[in-house]
Amino acid sequence: MAMQNKQLEQRISKQIEEFPLLLYMKGSPDFPQCGFSAQVVAALRQCGKRFAYVDILQDPDLRQGLKEYANWPTFPQLYVRGELVGGADIVTQMARSGELSELVQDLD
Repeated sequence: MAMQNKQLEQRISKQIEEFPLLLYMKGSPDFPQCGFSAQVVAALRQCGKRFAYVDILQDPDLRQGLKEYANWPTFPQLYVRGELVGGADIVTQMARSGELSELVQDLD
């Protein structure tokens, strides 16, 4: 599905390229606005890596655009090195198995 808004698509691409560990979430890491976002924040914090985040509740266009961009209908969405890793279920599973730590270990 082609995105409606080229500028929005470019903005998303730039964010994903700029930050090697980027979480699109509801709320902020200190004040998550949904349980799934809180789970992913907790998993990332266990890895001990700094990560960037974008609060999609502040930007309805971005929220809708990301669904199309990623072809992923739900939030949070975690990107590592420009690739969508997944949402809360996938990330928490990876955290339990140790895969998440391995995936992010060489990031600054």
